[in-house]
Amino acid sequence: MKKLKLAVLLSGFGSNLQAIINEIKKGKLNAEIVLVVSNKAEAYGLKRAKKENIPTQVFGLKEFREKRGFGDSENEKLLARRAYCQELAKLVTKTTADLVVMAGWMLVLTDEFLKKFPNRVINLHPALIPAFPGTEAIKQAFDFGVKVTGVSVHFVPDEGVDTGPVILQEAVRVKETDTLESLEQKIHKIEHCLLPQAIKLFGEGKLKLKGRKVKIIS
Repeated sequence: MKKLKLAVLLSGFGSNLQAIINEIKKGKLNAEIVLVVSNKAEAYGLKRAKKENIPTQVFGLKEFREKRGFGDSENEKLLARRAYCQELAKLVTKTTADLVVMAGWMLVLTDEFLKKFPNRVINLHPALIPAFPGTEAIKQAFDFGVKVTGVSVHFVPDEGVDTGPVILQEAVRVKETDTLESLEQKIHKIEHCLLPQAIKLFGEGKLKLKGRKVKIIS
């Protein structure tokens, strides 16, 4: 079976990128990372990729907007984001990646990107969607006082924020003794298992998408 080519998008620390790298090195994931893109030059995830000789690209939205001369109005920002996603799609297309993995990518992708990779973009979200979409999901859940939260890996078919068909989910019980920091640690531990697992299922052709539902073929 040929290796699954992955393009990974990230904005920060890159611990989930590291989890993917580790599973590949252990021989548990038949894949290769062909590109890591970050919208932030200071993202530590870029250092993780460079350490493994994985091609990297810094591609920031703000810098793109300024370089192209877009204004500061809401309409101009929207036009800039769409143009940015179009260019991002070109970057990823050149790699012939089979799957795009959003691993802590903090920008909403528009249809200009997503339509180029139908059913080939997945996202990791640190909550049990549809609960607590968007940023700081762990803090949202902690502040709300839920007894159970968790991790989701889902397809990204459109511009909705954390609304796509769910591939895998795992629950995490919130104890009364938990702090935000301890809950974050528990969530991240699950993330590092669940994301490589979802990628493996995709690569083995075991995910069948029908409407909103993802069937896992045994």
